[in-house]
Amino acid sequence: MIVSLEEAVSTIRDGDLITISGISFHRNPMAFIYSLIKRSDIRLSFVDREPGFGLEILLKHHMLRQVRAPMVTLEWLGIPPYFRKAVENGEIDYLEDTCGAFIAGIRAGSHGIPFMPVKGVLGSDLVKLHEERGSWRRVNDPFTNKEILLVRAIEPDVAIIHVHKADEEGNSEILGPLYEDIYKAKAAKKVIITAEEIVPRSYFRGKRPSINGEFVTYVVHTPRGAEPTSMFGIYDVDWERVLDEIDLP
Repeated sequence: MIVSLEEAVSTIRDGDLITISGISFHRNPMAFIYSLIKRSDIRLSFVDREPGFGLEILLKHHMLRQVRAPMVTLEWLGIPPYFRKAVENGEIDYLEDTCGAFIAGIRAGSHGIPFMPVKGVLGSDLVKLHEERGSWRRVNDPFTNKEILLVRAIEPDVAIIHVHKADEEGNSEILGPLYEDIYKAKAAKKVIITAEEIVPRSYFRGKRPSINGEFVTYVVHTPRGAEPTSMFGIYDVDWERVLDEIDLP
């Protein structure tokens, strides 16, 4: 169903766990985020693998209570300053993750299974932290009796995914890197697609969409909706605007 940006933003509820598309400076749903930060009645939780600019803007405007991520980065610009300040001052509850464990968790969520096993994290101090939160658990492999780690399924309340093209039913096309966005769409309870272009349903005849409309709740037409982050094949990062919006040391 196609709705306005304001209508889609109004469906976000206080306390929701959200995830967003892209990584660092690439294909973040920035039009949605800029509309979301106008709301003063909510604070959210956030989970992602390699967030950057979009997360930084949410933190700049004090939208988040909790963040779970393995790697928060502004690439060569260093550690995001609002993220660092929020963690050091105890303004958010930050749970450090690992890329492998996050992907295992979001894959489990996308497949509708309660957990997925991983091995490489064993021995890390993060195991104790996650066991205390209930997101990881050590068990014995029933086949070998050796210790293995189970990552609980990650199931965001809302995934906001920016795409190149979408039809009115939510069938969506992403050009270039997909990152974990397909897993996010399948794992989330609600999916909001923001799209550079709305295409007729006939566009996907004989073509497999990147994200199938059956997983999508709302579609929003947002041309240049990733700016100032990049959109593969359409526009690059607007570095001048990025620097204007982030206070770097």
